Amino acid sequence: MASGKLRRSTKNKYIAGVAGGVSEWLGISSFWIRLLWVVLLLPGGLPGIIPYVICWVIIPKAGR
Repeated sequence: MASGKLRRSTKNKYIAGVAGGVSEWLGISSFWIRLLWVVLLLPGGLPGIIPYVICWVIIPKAGR
């Protein structure tokens, strides 16, 4: 299922490339990952913002 190393996408991104990178790594559409982030944002923001920022910091950008 996973295709190589997990990296933030440089092509498939809106903010930091986290959703694009995770979707490429899992081999699924980035729509589903972005939908998951939005659903996590609905109950007040923190359940979606904190994991996103953590992934933004931890997951390296593609090409490094």
